[in-house]
Amino acid sequence: MESGSTPPTDKQIRENEQDGTGHQGKLLARPTSTRQQQQQQQQQPSHSVSQSVSQSPQTQDCLTIVANMSADQHLQALTKVVVNNLENQHDWTQVQIHIQDNLPRPLIYGLPPKRLYVHPDEQIDIIRAEKQLNQRVPQEPELEWVLPLHLAEKWSISDFAAVFDAITALPPGGESVNANEDAQWQLWRGPKRGKRILLATVQDDSTVTYYWMHNGLVKPRQN
Repeated sequence: MESGSTPPTDKQIRENEQDGTGHQGKLLARPTSTRQQQQQQQQQPSHSVSQSVSQSPQTQDCLTIVANMSADQHLQALTKVVVNNLENQHDWTQVQIHIQDNLPRPLIYGLPPKRLYVHPDEQIDIIRAEKQLNQRVPQEPELEWVLPLHLAEKWSISDFAAVFDAITALPPGGESVNANEDAQWQLWRGPKRGKRILLATVQDDSTVTYYWMHNGLVKPRQN
């Protein structure tokens, strides 16, 4: 065995701890356990964490502005996709973006190349008129409202109701027909026309699917 100093006994350690001196001029202390170290770390205040989490009012205002800008940019891009699809894929003309204070988002309206919707009761009036006139009644296209949506969005009934409450049955520039007892079928292009919107649902790959939505109940079409 190598020669060296004799290790201190437990009694010597206790004596050295009491008088403040250590063996060979050094204070001998028992090692601190892992649990004690964790308790000491928990007792220390974590100033760095609190500083990183807390935000000044100016920073919060900036984050709010950025969030609003992102939402506006999303709506602009969504509207642009639908307008492009209507004009280039479905040959719509007179396509306009409609912005209104009480609308939750911009709407689109335009003129399709052919008429897209005929009310079931209007269909009956047209058949009667064709029998009386002994000729076909022309079905000219009408201006239609379009609401751009993304497939991932979740809209409630109240959201759609707010849109219907904010619009008129005919988009701006639509020709309204006055009441005429001799041409009841024409009233469906004016006073009898209900509010309807073409939902333009955009998917992630820019594919657009269209659905009709009516304000109120509409009975099924008769074949």
